[in-house]
Amino acid sequence: MEVVYPRCSGLDVHKRFVVACLSIVENGQRHKELRQVGTMTSDILALKGWLQASGCHQIAMESTGVFWKPLYHLLEDSFEIVLVNAQHMKAVPGRKTDVKDAEWIADLLQHGLLKASFLPSSEQQAVRDLTRTRMRLLQERTRLINRIQKVLEDANLKLASVVSDVMGVTGQAILQALVAGQENPECLAHLARGSLVKKEDQLQAALQGKLAPHHRMQLEELLQLIATLDHSIARFDREVAERLHQFDALIERMDAVTGLSRRSIEVLLGELGWDMSHFPDAAHAASWVGIVRCITHLSIPGAARRNSKGGSWVNCLP
Repeated sequence: MEVVYPRCSGLDVHKRFVVACLSIVENGQRHKELRQVGTMTSDILALKGWLQASGCHQIAMESTGVFWKPLYHLLEDSFEIVLVNAQHMKAVPGRKTDVKDAEWIADLLQHGLLKASFLPSSEQQAVRDLTRTRMRLLQERTRLINRIQKVLEDANLKLASVVSDVMGVTGQAILQALVAGQENPECLAHLARGSLVKKEDQLQAALQGKLAPHHRMQLEELLQLIATLDHSIARFDREVAERLHQFDALIERMDAVTGLSRRSIEVLLGELGWDMSHFPDAAHAASWVGIVRCITHLSIPGAARRNSKGGSWVNCLP
């Protein structure tokens, strides 16, 4: 079999250590050298120096978990790195169970049998990290709001039966009053704002309950946690908006699509990126973000318009 890279290395990456196999082919003879190093920065830099001194220019590693990322970032400036889907590697026939992973990766790379996975640009990765973290914060905020509703139900305060959003203006005013010690249903109902002013009688009936001290303490702590999350989410919003400022025109066009909000568009840009030419068609783009049976109707340069399975992309947003 033809040797594509005479000097290359395969890395088997783990949380606490990396096994490196340096494979060198000279005069028809193959020489392999194995080393195990830690994953501290100093260890990776020592590995980098060894590979450079050996004349290695190509490296392959599996895209397992998040452990490959710091290794990739420390080595990408000096080597051509092939990041490989582990499933694709296993699909290549002929692998022996007693062959070490690092040696197997090096063998496949040396003969040009590895296909590199799509790796987003560092700018897109940053946006994706920010939008994913913001999503987790939003999910946590929802969980805390649900906990507030459970506390209210436990105290037989049926606020959610009258107010659709307990964290709206009226809901927050009533919750803050409850925390401050106000228990008079009539006084609480007078805090209604907007369209809820017409429902003061319903609010007064709903707020006749028994709020125990431990209920009040829970509400106070939950509201403080939500306020902290709101501050963090707003900071993420600003950071993401700043990083995507150059695509404001694109975001504005996409925002015209029914069902899309700015946040969901930012998530799409973080996951798909702004260069859709990486994806051959809509099916590949949908697979990348975990969407199935979708079509694209968005005016994105280079984006495929439709896939054969049908369905609506907008309605399939995660």
